[in-house]
Amino acid sequence: MISLIGTLRGLLKIKPVHIDGVVFRLHHGPTVVLLLAFSALITTKQYFGDPIDCDISGGAPKSLMNLYCWIHATYSVKSLFKDVDGVEIVYPGVGSWKGAPPKQYGQQGDYKFHKYYQWVSLMLFFQAVLFYTPRWIWKAWESRRLENLLAPREPSDTARSIWTGGFNNYMFRYVACEFLCLINVVAQLFVMNRFLDGEFTTFGLDVLRFLDESPELRIDPMVRVFPRVAKCHFQKFGASGNVETHDAVCVLPLNIINEKVYVFLWFWMWMLCTLTIFTMIYRMIQLFTGGAIRARLMKWRFYYVPEVMPAVRDCSAGQSFVLYMLGRNMDTSSFVDVLHELNRLQGKAPGYESVSREEKI
Repeated sequence: MISLIGTLRGLLKIKPVHIDGVVFRLHHGPTVVLLLAFSALITTKQYFGDPIDCDISGGAPKSLMNLYCWIHATYSVKSLFKDVDGVEIVYPGVGSWKGAPPKQYGQQGDYKFHKYYQWVSLMLFFQAVLFYTPRWIWKAWESRRLENLLAPREPSDTARSIWTGGFNNYMFRYVACEFLCLINVVAQLFVMNRFLDGEFTTFGLDVLRFLDESPELRIDPMVRVFPRVAKCHFQKFGASGNVETHDAVCVLPLNIINEKVYVFLWFWMWMLCTLTIFTMIYRMIQLFTGGAIRARLMKWRFYYVPEVMPAVRDCSAGQSFVLYMLGRNMDTSSFVDVLHELNRLQGKAPGYESVSREEKI
């Protein structure tokens, strides 16, 4: 556990050079750390004990029932979620069969099978890998170009590299990686909904609605999705050669953690999806509008640097983007010096002629 904490801290470590934006970093930084931490937490037996503990009234060894019910999934009775807990039923979804017991997983009827809880840890780890993938791609494409521009050098050399260099392709690749982040988070919302049998889409809203309802009428959505107590049945041949069915009640202590994890992930994923959509809209404005609008956007970000508007107005979308990234990684004084030199190269300062640029797209 200590080594894992060290690894997670490394993912959150502040890098000397930021080659991406804040929302992009939310995808490969805090989100990855949270998913890995949740995955590790769920697999830690020393804090929560065994993931399942079944009680059966004779006929089968307890260890066998625990293993069987963990592998083949437990179930709840849907119609029993509405009954009064402690009066009509022993627990929401747990009570006497109304009709014949289920024979196989494909014939659910009134029974809700919980087949996903043993896969939660692996699923969270796989999600973390997917969230970090755009970062891997961008690091390979970026090839330390921004770090080279930030290396100790004269401001005039930095300005000339920006003005004569081709950075449109650089920006297009970055936007492609941000778009990949958006595709990933939207896809994961659909995958998690499928993983939880269609319960994830409104899970957070259902929990908020549950907290606001009358205690006598409300049905806990967390118990419906992640039951702490569920049923399981086991069949074997008895002494007479006939098939005997043994019914068990199983406690699922890990679901106390799972329900909190997925409530948090619901709010986190939707927040991340919303922020990424707004970021993509902002990038489209940067890409497909004129220099005057890009200059105003830069002025809004660097309101304390008056030199930024005239410098950006004549720059391409890629050059404006690189200037934005430089401004976020430089101290104000050094950034202003680069902007001054860029204005000179553009012929906006007395005594300097403009320098032609070659756009390498």
